[in-house]
Order: sequence, then C-alpha cells, then structure tokens
Amino acid sequence: MIASVDGLVGAVAADSLVLEVGGIGYRIFAAPAVLSGARPGERLRLHTHHLVREDLQALYGFRSPEELGFFTLLLTVTGVGPKVALAIVGSRPVADLQLAILQEDQAVLVATPGVGKRLAARIVLELKEKVAAAGLAAATAGSAAAAAGTGGEGEVVAALQALGYSLAEARQAARAALAEPGAGGSLEERVKSALRTLLRGPVDRRAT
Repeated sequence: MIASVDGLVGAVAADSLVLEVGGIGYRIFAAPAVLSGARPGERLRLHTHHLVREDLQALYGFRSPEELGFFTLLLTVTGVGPKVALAIVGSRPVADLQLAILQEDQAVLVATPGVGKRLAARIVLELKEKVAAAGLAAATAGSAAAAAGTGGEGEVVAALQALGYSLAEARQAARAALAEPGAGGSLEERVKSALRTLLRGPVDRRAT
C-alpha cells in the first residue's frame, strides 16, 4: 500500500502527473487544482490512494489527508468509481461538499461532471446514514454526558471520522464548534457546525 509520494514532478498531463522518487516515476491521477499547481522539476508531496484490482493498479493523489479520507469514503458508495470520486473531491473544498451532503443539497453534487441526480441522491443517502450510524455508536459506547445529550463531543468526533477526518482533526473541529454560543441541537446540526468551523479556516492546533 502506497500511502504518500514525495518527489520531483517529472511531467504533467491532462489527468495525471509523474512524481520521480529514487529513479522511479509514479503516475498519479489528481484533480485539476493539483495539476495546475504542479511544475516540472519542483518538489511535491501527495497523499495517495493505491487502487489495486485484478486488471488495474492506479494511484490517486491529494493535497491533504482530509481530501484522501473523503475520496476513500466516496468509493464506498454504490456506483461511485475512482474517476467520479476524484472529480467530486476536486470540485469544492471538502468541508463544503460534506456540508452539502448533510443538508441534502444534491445540486452541489450534480454540478460535478459524471454525477447525475440518481447518483447524487444515493451519495447523500448512504453518507448521511454513515454519519448517523457513527454518532449513534459513539453515544451508545461513549460517556454518560454524551449519551444524555449534555456533552456530545464524542458523537460529533465519530461522525466527522465517518466523513474521512482524522481523530485529531475531528476532535479539534468538534471542540471549536461546541464552544460556540448556542451550540447544541441534534447530531446533524452539531456536525454541520463543526464543518462550518473547518470551512472558516484551520482549527487552532494548540487546542487540546
């Protein structure tokens, strides 16, 4: 499993680039935003998803762990292949896409080439179910405060992890959201609030 590639850009094509590492060139499929910023001879590090099938091996590259995590999550949706998942991730900021899914804003997904109304509806349905299931599991197995609705950080963290965020990123976003005035409500509303904090900018890494 190739988790990341750090090397010099050897070439840039319409849908991929080549990163040269130790005399080996890795062809990596990436979104237009990544490709447009890549310059031959410059150093670049990408987080990668290594797809392995009987008839195919391919690498898909992303600028952040969050993009990679959401790409991997999209691949779990029935009918979503790597090409479509890559197009979705590359279309908008990840938190913006996730917020649209929780708000059932299918138009955001349909705006991506290759995503029709039926597929957009399936993505919304299946991913909302994953988020809800993760939050329910956290409430069941978590602290008494979360189960009673007086805390809820664990539920939000689990839901954000279900959307592809790391544990550290999910904790920081959940704490930032729950610290805001009027924080509370349903799990869905708390997760939406956490995603909005991510859209506003990096969470303060000093918060623990």
